Amino acid sequence: MRIALATSKDWPDLTPDDQTLLRPLADRGFKAEPAVWSDPDYPWQDCDAILIRSCWDYHLHSEEFLRWIESLEATGRNLWNPPAVIRWNADKSYLRSLDNRGIPIVPTLWCEPAETRTLIAALRDAGWDKAVVKPRISATAHRTQLVDAKNAESEQALFEELMAGPGVMVQKFMDNIVADGEWSLMFFGGQFSHAVLKTPKPGDFRVQSDFGGRSLAADPPAPVLECATWAVQAVPPTLYARVDGIVDRVDSQDQFRIMELELIEPALFLTSHPTAADRFADAIVAAVAGSRNP
Repeated sequence: MRIALATSKDWPDLTPDDQTLLRPLADRGFKAEPAVWSDPDYPWQDCDAILIRSCWDYHLHSEEFLRWIESLEATGRNLWNPPAVIRWNADKSYLRSLDNRGIPIVPTLWCEPAETRTLIAALRDAGWDKAVVKPRISATAHRTQLVDAKNAESEQALFEELMAGPGVMVQKFMDNIVADGEWSLMFFGGQFSHAVLKTPKPGDFRVQSDFGGRSLAADPPAPVLECATWAVQAVPPTLYARVDGIVDRVDSQDQFRIMELELIEPALFLTSHPTAADRFADAIVAAVAGSRNP
């Protein structure tokens, strides 16, 4: 069976992490190969399944990317995660639906284009000393800015630009991300696989490796795993999912708060655990087999 691992033009041969999937899939009878999602000449119609992987430029071409997803759906391609899940997850306002279901998220302001309040007023009204301004369609901390009362006025232009463009969200800055780090928990076929704890480099708040952040394999505490599992179970079935969040102290008790539920193109830290790639390959085989049977 032929399976395309969709990637971006910057990673035409897949990331080193995703390359670890090739041998396990071959062992299970799949001819897996990288395919750049924006390549108009790639024969998607010849694939038994298409797996979204390192399409890390999708947020820069979101309309084109979603049209591509729609075209695959229209021709009956076997796509993972499913098109409806991808569309739902493409805009970070999906966090609102998790919040509405009682799943703890990082405190967030959803600023709409019709609103006229300033960024500094938003911080004041929320009672926050610091906050993180993010586009609602984004990846790898693209155009993400840490603001406080001192620099909020100078970031007003970015705030207004994002509000008028892809939309903007303002999340309370959780200080303990610097000291305690951010958890990423990976799920395959709805089942927990493994986790890493990510920490920023000194003087930064971003945990992504692009900005000097580090990640180490770690076993999540029970409350972290319980909340992350709750979030994954709150959405339609997925082949893969990554839950990012931090542990917050609430009334003298630890509370895991979700920052992201990544269902499109998350790095899955397959190299952080010796059997992670095999578990993912098993989930892929089960998903493809299930989609081919009535």
